This record gives sequence, C-alpha cells and structure tokens, in this order.
Amino acid sequence: MVSVTAHDIEITAESLQEDLARLQLQKEALERELAAVVAHLSSVQRALSALVPLMHNQAAATLTATADAAGARRGRAATTAEPQADTTSTEPVDATAKAAPQPPKPRSGKDAERPVGAETDTDRQKSYGKLTEQIMEYFAGLGDVDVRARDVAAALGRDTDSGSINGVRSTLDRLVGASRVQRTGRGLYRAKRS
Repeated sequence: MVSVTAHDIEITAESLQEDLARLQLQKEALERELAAVVAHLSSVQRALSALVPLMHNQAAATLTATADAAGARRGRAATTAEPQADTTSTEPVDATAKAAPQPPKPRSGKDAERPVGAETDTDRQKSYGKLTEQIMEYFAGLGDVDVRARDVAAALGRDTDSGSINGVRSTLDRLVGASRVQRTGRGLYRAKRS
C-alpha cells in the first residue's frame, strides 16, 4: 500500500501550479500569434484585391500601346503626305472600359477606420515588438539562469518549426547587440543584470 504524505501532495500541487502558469503563458502567446496571422492574412487579401484591377489596367494599357505602335509603323510606311487618321481601333478602348476596376468591397469594423495600406507596416512593427516583449517578459520571470534559444522558443510556443526558432534566435541576437540580454556561452543567453 502506498502512503501519500502531506508533503507529497504539496509538491504535486506546486508542480501543477507551475505547469498551469507555463501553459497560460503559452496559450496567450499562441493567441497573440494567431491574431498576428489573421491581421497579416487580411492585409494580404486587401493588397491582392487592390492589385487585381491594376493588372487588368496594365494589360489594357499594353494592348493600347501595341495598337499605337502598329499605327505608328503604318504611318511611317505610308507614302502619302496627308496626315494620317487615328489608326487605333476602338477595341482596346472598349477592353479598357470592360477591365475597369471594380469598386472595393465595403470594409467593416476596424478595417473601415484605416486606409487600405496603412496597417501593413504598423502590424509588422507590432509583430516584431511583441516577440521582443515576450522574450523580455520570459527573461524577467526566469532569474539568473542560462537558456538556449530553443528553450525560449518552446516557452513562447514558437518551436513548431526551424523558421520560428530562428526568428527567436535572431531576436535574441538583436537583444544581445542592444545590451538587453547577455550571451553567456555558445547558444546560451541570460537576462541582463540591472
């Protein structure tokens, strides 16, 4: 028969509380990352919807320029001294009219308050700033311990692929360069002492 002491229960409870805190941090980090991905997705969709009409306009302009060049060649080849009539047909103009850009779909919520391209740079800066903040918060709670970039990435929920881990590693290197984090050995980092 196994006897359970109050000390065993206390140790188990402390361990579970630590796991709960770690999982809560990981959940918050994943929620922030999901929000960043959703914001990036919507900005890419808006940019693409703005580019599609431009591609149609560019194709129509190319068609018109080709017709103009053909007309100019015919004009040089003509032997008459009379001024040439406009040799461009109306078909390219009609094609341009048919390819006119569609009015953008009405935006709603926060998107309606901002211009289409304005939030792309801001979102990128917020995304980079969030990773830096997350790393600094992680080190603030860590104390005087050496950790690897992979451990930091795992704690932040960014250890899903090598690209994410390398992003954390690059941010750690920038923080070392800015003297906000110490490099204590090959691949080891520690919070900068105040």
